[in-house]
Amino acid sequence: MADQILYLTELLGLKVHDLKRRVIGRVRDAALVPLIHPVRIDRFMMGGNGLAWLSFRYSQVASISLDGIFLNDEVLLPYHADEYMLRLERDLLDQQIIDAQGRKVVRVNDVTFTITPEEGRDTLRVQEVDIGVRSVFRRLAQGVMSRRMIRFIQRRIPPHSIPWNLVNILEPDPQRRLRLNISTKPLEEMHPADLADIVEELSPSERSALIEAIDPEAAAEALSEVEPEIQAQIIESLETEKAADIIEEMEPDEAADALAELEEGRSEEILEEMENEPKTEVQELLEYEEDTAGGLMTTNFIALHENATVADALAALRGNEEMLDSLTTLFLIDQDERLKGSLPVPRVFLSTPETPLKTLTADEVISVSVQEESKRVTEVFDKYNLLTLPVIDEEGRLTGVVTADDIISVLRRD
Repeated sequence: MADQILYLTELLGLKVHDLKRRVIGRVRDAALVPLIHPVRIDRFMMGGNGLAWLSFRYSQVASISLDGIFLNDEVLLPYHADEYMLRLERDLLDQQIIDAQGRKVVRVNDVTFTITPEEGRDTLRVQEVDIGVRSVFRRLAQGVMSRRMIRFIQRRIPPHSIPWNLVNILEPDPQRRLRLNISTKPLEEMHPADLADIVEELSPSERSALIEAIDPEAAAEALSEVEPEIQAQIIESLETEKAADIIEEMEPDEAADALAELEEGRSEEILEEMENEPKTEVQELLEYEEDTAGGLMTTNFIALHENATVADALAALRGNEEMLDSLTTLFLIDQDERLKGSLPVPRVFLSTPETPLKTLTADEVISVSVQEESKRVTEVFDKYNLLTLPVIDEEGRLTGVVTADDIISVLRRD
């Protein structure tokens, strides 16, 4: 049963035998071709006797064990680099990868294969990558003791590995990512805060490659969670069109904050590439000083006419489903957009459709001016225990809303 598993560190240097069971070389590397098969080793690279590397395919292998690879076909071809191949020793061993399940960056110490019969011959299939102490011991002991002795001793050490389907390889070249069929779906399904932690662990080039590869919406959510300095570095490194796509997916206030960290010329380039509606909102927010209510607020809110009913509010909520996860308050305005009242969203669901919204509002509307200093905004939040705070201009018109998340960001900066 032990021979049903093979490790990459055992495969490297394994003897290759011809039809007469003579040793003709040793394995130097092995490669997946993901577009052909996601886990089956497709090519083996062999070297020996001072000759250039040769290669053979999985279909030329009769059997595989710790005793070596035995061929059923001796037609060997010179090895040529192929961008569609993922070479495990060169491209994976000792490289950083993302553990999508553990939500962290780890280094590959070894790879575990299963030896799987297929049409009367043995094939190798990647099962998992090894990142723990057991794999470190296995590597250090190679060449010092026999492979079978290493296996016997390592049984006392708990394994620590990641299933292959939960591994995401950090490949900076977008074209090669496509050729290697590297999926970004596991990353896009992570919580943005977890993905942001991963981004911050990477080198600058790896950060940019990761953000470049994933969906703009997922990238925007992750970037909103990273430190402003790192956020600016990443956006600065992206192609202008990609940067604009990501900025468009951010909340307007977060997008304005991100662009404010960039050089003015770079910020203008990205704005020029953005769609008109989000661009206008972001440009308006950029006009305010950072440490003011205007600089903190978002323009994502729902405001209804002061004579609106619960039925009107429900219709507005259905029309803004993307806001429902974070929406806590509705606002009432008059025909000149002056702020007239506010009410918690839950009250809408507890009232009959014909109920006028103004009968559900608080007795007093607490608000601040767009020019109010952020320190004072924080004090108002704390004093009145607020979740949202409306921001008005000199004419009393509702301009934006400061949320609890905005206040938390201020406190983190301080």
